[in-house]
Amino acid sequence: MQESPAPVLFDTALLGRRRRRALAAGGWPGFLGQAAADDIMWRLDLVARAFADVVVLGAAGSDLPARLAGRAGTRRVIACDEVAWPGIDEVFDHERPALAEDSADCIVWPLGLERINDIPNCLARLNRALRPDGLLLAVLLAGSSLAGLRRAWMEAEAELRGGAAPRVAPFADIRDLGGLLQRAGLALPVTDLDRLAVRYDSGLALMRDLKAMGLANPLIERPGTLTSPALLASAVTRFDDDNADADGRVRAVFELATLTAWSPHPTQQKPLRPGSAKMRLADALGTKEVKLRR
Repeated sequence: MQESPAPVLFDTALLGRRRRRALAAGGWPGFLGQAAADDIMWRLDLVARAFADVVVLGAAGSDLPARLAGRAGTRRVIACDEVAWPGIDEVFDHERPALAEDSADCIVWPLGLERINDIPNCLARLNRALRPDGLLLAVLLAGSSLAGLRRAWMEAEAELRGGAAPRVAPFADIRDLGGLLQRAGLALPVTDLDRLAVRYDSGLALMRDLKAMGLANPLIERPGTLTSPALLASAVTRFDDDNADADGRVRAVFELATLTAWSPHPTQQKPLRPGSAKMRLADALGTKEVKLRR
């Protein structure tokens, strides 16, 4: 049975235009892109393994390609992005990564996967681009990121207009991301979630920061009209009231999910078959087994 196509949630053309503006104005990578790049470098150091050919997706404006080039054992770093920018080697649609099969030992992606419409297909393409036992390492916004801002908009619009349009994009649940890696054919999937709390003078300052980074509402179903001053003021007031610290500044929460997975290889560890254990758990723990009556 052929799978139905993935729903199109995000306006990729709009995302590209906003990304160019953010890069030109110096708003990207911003603190989120930098946090993602730092996390990738930290995790690669934990792996303590050299990767000869490394691909960086979403590389425009990032210092990650240069940092990766400085790692011991790196032979080549290919910087890729959806927009042409100084330092970018290849430009292609990240919805369908145009990477040759078995061409990379490591693929890293510091933010951007959260705005892909068909994540399973994208991950499957990346898996094919990896050589056997190659590493995929991606950081994306996930979980309850910007939940307070989403709630403020919904409540304000419901009160003033009797209904709410989508104004803050949804993010994948961390519990689903490991399954998506397996569905793409990747092995040994690991997902971690870090919470990053950022303080602003107001909800309006948060919205301006998101716009500067090119992260404003990218949904296809976004409202087609300008936001009225009354609606904006109501959403900002609700956000500020619900998320204020004792000093009056407000707190926005970003959840960064890190995905780690490997292209399959015969030498990788595999789970034992059920019933194949050679020792009882009670014996291994040095305890007495208690049988319960029903």
